[in-house]
Amino acid sequence: MRDVNKFISGFKRFQKDWLGPDAGLFDKLKKGQSPCTIVIACSDSRVDPLFLTNSRPGDLFVVRNVANLVPPCEPDAGHHGVSAALEYAVCHLEVDNIIVMGHSQCGGIRGLMEGICACSEHSFIGSWVGIAQHAKEKVLAELPDKPMDMQAGACEKAAILVSLENLMTFPWLKERVDNGQLALHGWYFDLQTGTLSGYSTDTSSFERIS
Repeated sequence: MRDVNKFISGFKRFQKDWLGPDAGLFDKLKKGQSPCTIVIACSDSRVDPLFLTNSRPGDLFVVRNVANLVPPCEPDAGHHGVSAALEYAVCHLEVDNIIVMGHSQCGGIRGLMEGICACSEHSFIGSWVGIAQHAKEKVLAELPDKPMDMQAGACEKAAILVSLENLMTFPWLKERVDNGQLALHGWYFDLQTGTLSGYSTDTSSFERIS
């Protein structure tokens, strides 16, 4: 079993760097947060949005889950963690941007494409990644004979678009988008090339940002 001492050491460095003599930022953060952007990112350990964007504490409101998915608005008695985070960020923090950040080599999307091997008959993962079922069907229809790696890569991007569509099913979010108060962005980080692409509505494709 691997221990957690490296993380304790890391926290000590955090204390020294951020809470020591130069603690001006955290003096402000103690009074509250005011991020301008919420990022819906994957739980994958390689794609931390704070690290990838070189952000400081307080810059981003971050929600991470398997395959960076946004479910549709479902106003029922269920437990809706992503939806609750969106509501808080949009209605209370009044963020200006929502970024759905996907990435290559996503295990959740690969599982969707290949069929989840569940730990039990009641699979949480299978149900969750099923949010992107439409993306899978689209890819299989357009790339029926292509290798799985290519299909999975296409589905990673298509799933971002599903999440962007689902965002617009939240009435209070759609109202802000329609009024120009809120902007939606679809980003894709390629681990192989180290590049970032953004979805363009003008070209209906992902174009390299950096």
